[in-house]
Amino acid sequence: MNKARTLGELRRTYPLEKLRRSVKDEARENLIAKLRSGERVFPGIHGYDDTVIPALVNAILARHNFILLGLRGQAKSRILRQLTELLDEEIPALPTELRDNPLFPLSAEAKRLLEEAGEEAPIVWIPRSERYVEKLATPDTTVADILGDIDPIKAARRGSGLSDLEAVHYGLLPRANRGIFAMNEVADLAPKVQVALFNILQEGDVQIRGYPVRLALDVWLTFTANPQDYTARGKIVTPLKDRIGSEIRTHYPRTLEEGLAITRQEAWVAREEGIYVPAYVAEAAEAVAFVAREDKRVDKTSGVSQRLSISLLELVVSNAERRALRFGERPVARPLDLYAALPAITGKIELEYEGELQGAERVAKDLLQKAFAMAYGERARGLPTDEVVQYFAEGHLLTLPEAGARAVLREMEKVPGLLAVARRLEPQATPEALVAAAEFVLEGLAGRRKIARGEESYSAPLERGERWGSGN
Repeated sequence: MNKARTLGELRRTYPLEKLRRSVKDEARENLIAKLRSGERVFPGIHGYDDTVIPALVNAILARHNFILLGLRGQAKSRILRQLTELLDEEIPALPTELRDNPLFPLSAEAKRLLEEAGEEAPIVWIPRSERYVEKLATPDTTVADILGDIDPIKAARRGSGLSDLEAVHYGLLPRANRGIFAMNEVADLAPKVQVALFNILQEGDVQIRGYPVRLALDVWLTFTANPQDYTARGKIVTPLKDRIGSEIRTHYPRTLEEGLAITRQEAWVAREEGIYVPAYVAEAAEAVAFVAREDKRVDKTSGVSQRLSISLLELVVSNAERRALRFGERPVARPLDLYAALPAITGKIELEYEGELQGAERVAKDLLQKAFAMAYGERARGLPTDEVVQYFAEGHLLTLPEAGARAVLREMEKVPGLLAVARRLEPQATPEALVAAAEFVLEGLAGRRKIARGEESYSAPLERGERWGSGN
């Protein structure tokens, strides 16, 4: 169907009741249609089906402005960007800075255009992807950035004074008219900017360089913030907090399976060589974030982002890729690849005083051991590892060479029963996969303190207090 190009054509061919809806009404109607059809709302968001998403749906049905409160790496921005899926595919507008509604012009430019052109006023179509405006709040953000300022060059070109409404250069919020405006980390805004936000939403009034401008904007306002900033530091002004209809708390994945679903979706692991990542390697990588969130040496208020797990798995795959290229073997991710991926951990955790004393790398290695113990847990049941543990208890050492899989297997064969246990874990019988499974057994036993892991070798467990990388 041909889209209307003038106001007259629009009146004849477009359902005008759609133009009488607010953006919140539009989102509400489209959400109701999705719910009735059984379509998934917020696809790709895992772990929130019974917590965050129901609260979001309620807020949208209530036509609320809302704030997402949560630590870093909890998909807050991703959720806000997906709100555009609740908007119409495109809407008609006048070709103005504020994308004015043809039936309800807001700006001076739009009113002048309708006066001059009438039914021949041109119509443009705005896709929903262009109806989302996002701003990361910073302390240096000004009222002019958000609301606008007088543009003397525009006034000079028009030959008018600075009091001319068409001499205003509108900021981000007015440009989000008939759409969604998202303010990330709102607590970092200066109080006067927050007051300006509240005032324009509550009253529709704002002064730009002392000139009063009334803007009855049609904007769906959404925010994100860190709970620590929002509550403890008290940096959100009370009138703005009162204007926010719903406060929705996000959270990290509550189970390893939920975390793995997110990491597998986001991590870039599909390399050209087709790298095999055993399930137990992926689980160990995911478990690092879980144990870090519970470790007393890691700052709880900063959180441990899901991006840690994503970056860690990507580096594990990269190390497997590097080894395969170097030794000319099949690319298989191995547990020891997690130690080569330490930069993904040390760069993404904030340490408390005790952790700072120990150092980020030592804390990261200890987190790895705990993660291996966690991933090894269920698999340990019924595995005949007594022979392996006894071998090390007798004083033997095992040092694995930085070499191809077959050379590593020759060393592993010295440990009675190790490869037999590995074969029970690993359905793929290739040398590379067998090495990965045997390493996982060793790391799991070390994580559960059945054997000791040094920097370069495995040995009998040390006395309490002598363990490498000991923590809380």
